[in-house]
Amino acid sequence: MKIFTRGQIRQIDDYTIKHEPVASADLMERASGKLLEWYVERFAISVPLFIFVGPGNNGGDGLALARLLSESNYRPEVYSVEITASKSADWELNRKRLENETSVVFRTISAIGQFPDISSGSVIIDAIFGSGLSRPADGLAAEVIRKINLSGNKVISIDIPSGLSGEDNSDRIPENIIHAVYTLSFQFPKLSFMFAENEQFVGQWSLLPIGLAAGPIEGTATPWRFTEQDDVFPLLRKRNKFDHKGTFGHGLFIGGSYGKIGASILASKAALHTGIGLLTCHIPSCGNLIMQRELPEAMISYDKGEKHICGPIDAGPCTAAGIGPGMGTAAETQSAFHSFIKDFGKPLVIDADGLNILSLNKSWLSSIRPGTVLTPHLKEFERLAGKSGNSYARLLRQVEFSSEHKCILVIKGAYTSISDPDGNVFFNSTGNPGMATAGSGDVLTGMILSLLAQGYSPLDAAVTGVYIHGLAGDMAAEKSSVESVISSDIINAIGSAFRKIRGELNLQPK
Repeated sequence: MKIFTRGQIRQIDDYTIKHEPVASADLMERASGKLLEWYVERFAISVPLFIFVGPGNNGGDGLALARLLSESNYRPEVYSVEITASKSADWELNRKRLENETSVVFRTISAIGQFPDISSGSVIIDAIFGSGLSRPADGLAAEVIRKINLSGNKVISIDIPSGLSGEDNSDRIPENIIHAVYTLSFQFPKLSFMFAENEQFVGQWSLLPIGLAAGPIEGTATPWRFTEQDDVFPLLRKRNKFDHKGTFGHGLFIGGSYGKIGASILASKAALHTGIGLLTCHIPSCGNLIMQRELPEAMISYDKGEKHICGPIDAGPCTAAGIGPGMGTAAETQSAFHSFIKDFGKPLVIDADGLNILSLNKSWLSSIRPGTVLTPHLKEFERLAGKSGNSYARLLRQVEFSSEHKCILVIKGAYTSISDPDGNVFFNSTGNPGMATAGSGDVLTGMILSLLAQGYSPLDAAVTGVYIHGLAGDMAAEKSSVESVISSDIINAIGSAFRKIRGELNLQPK
């Protein structure tokens, strides 16, 4: 799914109106019908309902929704925030229809003293500003927004929380942005929904399809995507009856140190569960017994170092490698790491201490092969690329970093972002807070290693691995709870995640 700027969304709206053809008021009616469907499924008629509308088409959506709710026997009250005397044409049309066709209470707020008394347990629908707002909310609008936020009631925002920009919010004042519990976005998510600091405003967001024209959606270029199941399914490789273990690659995992062999086990086990044909683990000799006992399916290559990796690291016949988890940053380990990444000319994923070593030796970034996958969490990325003032600035830095070093960069977190050297960014739709647990990143490293070894392109391996990793985490949490998920649960759900993507979970066994 593409993520567009507010200007691009307006162009897609205009194209739909002109070429469907459909009147803009009818498109608004279509959108409001979707809002009505969502609302009546969740809230009873008895719940007090207040709708705040601004002067533009977002306010028009609110007016149309109020009429439809009244026709469904709800009793909304509408409050028009008089930001300006000028109203959009569709606002005026829906105001007249509300007046002529319903008995809905309609009042004007021209000063903050006219803000209504809202009882506890009410629902507030925010239709003050839409995604077209290009400046921070101020004046009366900001006062109303602050009052709504202080009311303590459940707020539902239409399309986007009023006061929030669809992209960069570095100039916005948090108190002057609606704090929604639900945001109902038309057709597409907004880029700002992907950023952690905006969760307090956006709450839980949902997409409401309103039938915008497919042509401009497909034809409008954007660097941002939101990865869903339909995007990942075509990437999965089909297995044929006469395939054998050599068909699915030979991966080399390099990691572990005294007290941290568990990272090697988790990454290696995840690689095997993701379909790799053969796996060799290069670990310090202290990990011998535990690796042989916990992972008999893997071959072991022992480093000359007893407690940490000292090198040399022989890649042998491997088709891809993963390096970093649990390996530490001892001087000998750093030297072995540098020698390996300089000489290894095949697909590679670097994580954890491998990234920390690069942060300590930034000139070594020039040694990584184009297409190498780096998988930092936020702090690891800060150490690599420097701090950013907010998530939007970090996204720009991520894109710049990928381009500069010709790498695939996976910044882990909610809506994990994956950037490529061409400036494209893929936000992941799967995953949950239960995955914020020790070893979860090691599991992802093993999964991406497995896909690289099987011949997936670096970008496809990252996008697919991140999606399946998150989906496995979701299935593990559904089986127990987000609090109880551990990394081994994610590994155990990888197979079910593959089956779910392929639509096989509900098939009866032969």
